[in-house]
Amino acid sequence: MRTARKALAIVNRNLFSPGRLLEGSTEPVGRLFGRERGTPIDRYYIERFLDRNRGSIRGRVLEVGEDTYTRRFGGDQVTEAAVLHVADYSGATIVGDLSKPETLPADRFDAFICTQTFNFIFEVQAAIRGAHRVLAPGGVLLATMAGIGQISTGDAERWGDYWRFTVQSAERAFGEAFGAANVSVDCAGNVYAATSFLRGIALEEVSTAKLDVRDPEYPMVILVVARKA
Repeated sequence: MRTARKALAIVNRNLFSPGRLLEGSTEPVGRLFGRERGTPIDRYYIERFLDRNRGSIRGRVLEVGEDTYTRRFGGDQVTEAAVLHVADYSGATIVGDLSKPETLPADRFDAFICTQTFNFIFEVQAAIRGAHRVLAPGGVLLATMAGIGQISTGDAERWGDYWRFTVQSAERAFGEAFGAANVSVDCAGNVYAATSFLRGIALEEVSTAKLDVRDPEYPMVILVVARKA
């Protein structure tokens, strides 16, 4: 263990020294958000956010793409785990387009987990209204969006990569659909986290103690809790 920590310290010193950052290659360490060697750093913030809000992941829960987070953070509190996808595929229980609210069920879910999705929808205001539509009165949207981050080439090729958010833009966008009093927006990240993420370094290769430092001038992930009145 001591040898591993020493090796990690050497890697971090080499990667993050001012000279290395100024003189180093214009190429990132990896282009797959660190997945080549471990866990993407943004997932650290996303999963901590969902863990803090696990009390809202209950009853009938909708999640985009899969039900992994529904099961992991909702557990026995979940009575229905539904999966939303824009196209028909084996894991989808609801096929619909968030940016076309009329394709979605209305007033149905107690919670909607929507991580790293709104960045990839051009008609983002319509998509937020779609998220509002699927929730039952009192239902909670738990949404995360990219702040500082690279383009996701795979997503860009499939449906587009359009937006990066700030706390202010999220407050306005979600406040228009849910009402400002029903929306809470926060951010996670700092220059160390953002630099690591942009270089394609994995979570397992950085200091989580440093990731925990919050610097609102370097928002890597935007975190939204919105409740339907």
